[in-house]
Amino acid sequence: MAQPVLVFATFRPAAGKEQALLDTLAPMLEHTRQEAGNEVYDLYRSEGEGGTAVFHLFERYVDQDALQVHREAEYYLAYRAALGDILASPVEVLVLSEADVA
Repeated sequence: MAQPVLVFATFRPAAGKEQALLDTLAPMLEHTRQEAGNEVYDLYRSEGEGGTAVFHLFERYVDQDALQVHREAEYYLAYRAALGDILASPVEVLVLSEADVA
């Protein structure tokens, strides 16, 4: 049986680039949610130090192959290329497998 794969990605936009980041992520939200192997692709916001916005993507794929299909999609490659000066620091990504999930 295939093992689900979860991804937590954290984005810290550069000063004044919050909307640019949201605009860059919008097509990702639309396209990824339509992928056959994607089960969850939700964006959350928190407040970082000094009240700066921090964004977090919670992703769930049916298996590692589905995650790989996602990472090879043209819209994924375009979004990664567009992040350059939008972020204050590189995207923080955790790829997880289930250990004990109810």
